[in-house]
Amino acid sequence: MAALSDPTQLPARRLPNLWDVVAIACVFAALAALGHVARGTLVPLDAAEALAVNLDPLHLPLYAARTTLRMLAALAASLLFTFTYATWAAKSPRAARLLIPLLDILQSVPILGFLSFTVVFFMSLFPGKVLGAELAAIFAVFTSQAWNMAFSLYQSLTTIPSELEEAANSFRLTAWQRFWRLEVPFAVPGLVWNTMLSMSGGWFFVVASEAVSVGDTTWKLPGIGSYVALALEKRDIAAVLWAILAMGLVILAYDQLLFRPLVAWSGKFRYETSIASAEAEDPWLLVLLRQTRVLRVAAEAFGRAVSRLGGLRLLPVRARARGGAGKDTLWLIVSLLVVIIGLGWTGRFLRPILSPGEIATCVELGLLTLARVLVVVALSCLLWVPIGVRVGLHPQWARRVQPAAQFMAAFPANLLFPLVVMLIVRFDLLADVWLTPLMLLGTQWYILFNVIAGAAALPADLKEVAENFGLRGWLWWRRLILPGILPYLITGTITASGAAWNASIVTEVASWGSTKLVAHGLGAYIAAASDAGDMRKLVLGIAVMSAFVVLFNRALWRPLYDYTARRATF
Repeated sequence: MAALSDPTQLPARRLPNLWDVVAIACVFAALAALGHVARGTLVPLDAAEALAVNLDPLHLPLYAARTTLRMLAALAASLLFTFTYATWAAKSPRAARLLIPLLDILQSVPILGFLSFTVVFFMSLFPGKVLGAELAAIFAVFTSQAWNMAFSLYQSLTTIPSELEEAANSFRLTAWQRFWRLEVPFAVPGLVWNTMLSMSGGWFFVVASEAVSVGDTTWKLPGIGSYVALALEKRDIAAVLWAILAMGLVILAYDQLLFRPLVAWSGKFRYETSIASAEAEDPWLLVLLRQTRVLRVAAEAFGRAVSRLGGLRLLPVRARARGGAGKDTLWLIVSLLVVIIGLGWTGRFLRPILSPGEIATCVELGLLTLARVLVVVALSCLLWVPIGVRVGLHPQWARRVQPAAQFMAAFPANLLFPLVVMLIVRFDLLADVWLTPLMLLGTQWYILFNVIAGAAALPADLKEVAENFGLRGWLWWRRLILPGILPYLITGTITASGAAWNASIVTEVASWGSTKLVAHGLGAYIAAASDAGDMRKLVLGIAVMSAFVVLFNRALWRPLYDYTARRATF
């Protein structure tokens, strides 16, 4: 017994090693940096150092840290929203009739629209403090991240293969066990890629999210977005380049420390793992963590606890309650009442400016923006579907492409304003046409990332059968690839369409110093109303944009989505 009490006799695998010391030191350094950055959110708004933005590059590390923390906080809120909202919609067809159209509307509402109606609420939570403005900025980033993640989880939960459903029924899994043992693991690969896309999407709108306005007062929170806005205002090309460098380093850092390990971890949840995926090399961070002892034991204990939580026999399966038709009718009545009340309130608010001429103007501008959206989505599909399929089928390529794709997806359109404005002015080009390519920056990546996830999820046996039958060329695409990636592609086009409408607010108006170019469209209409503080025109523009998105999704994307859900075979 005495020997067992001697610490020197403990198994060596339980004692910390050098890698534990390094890892723990890094964790404490990150916590110290987090505390230092978070301390700036508790100071008063009127403090001299609270909202000061300086173009000196030495301030960029602090600005980058604050912007990244806002995005990570918004990402956590997006995950919580995704696992509640999307699950509810997928589990309840009755609720989905309201929740999915509402999600269509929410993804089309521009960040300026959310900020206009939520800033006062968040500022009132912490009056006179920077924290209120920080919460408003985090919520704005959340609105650029949450929707595609919710669509991804909803698509996965509604396209689970029938044989997996039958296996779950055979094992008599409860609703809780089915969710954590079957549905979430099946959804993880696609959700991880959409989480990366959401993180990058936050960068695209970072300039708008870090400018918080109440009435005629605007606060620009310290961050890369406000740094870029000031650099564009001052026409400082060097500062813009420094911002691009800082953004690239931050993206590289969280790709290596967060998303690359997540992608490798999500590979084990694929329905059928291909040989190439199984032999893919683990990222260096996972290899490093496996060299530790204390952290590895703690991670294993945490994993066992989560596994036991997922295996609890909660929410037992019960017989379906009767009276489904009555509940459907009641839900329909409640939904109609909500819609009627919302339309009535909107109509009453817009009455002073509501005229046939103003509505016709908005509809005409909406049609122009719709044409741009259709062109951009079509070009994105033609360009990125072949590339995404090739990348998704080869995990080695995915590891190389991942950081570059994240950087390009995160590249804010504002950073290209100097080049675009100078080219349009220099060659006397038409702004209505040549501002449209900027919309690609906020659209194409939704299609690329979803296609990569879809191609990576293709079952290995189907690929082997296609190879044995000698499928090549268009036949290979028509019989294997397109049916396999179609659910993911439709999800990508739905979110890309919503993102394109949202991006029109940023891309239909480009400025460089005192030079300002405006394209005719609904995005420019909303941006002008926001700059003028005209809340009624802002609401009207957002309402017309939401109507366009919902009608277009109902007419085209949603029927295609339902078709793929019915035809899903893997």
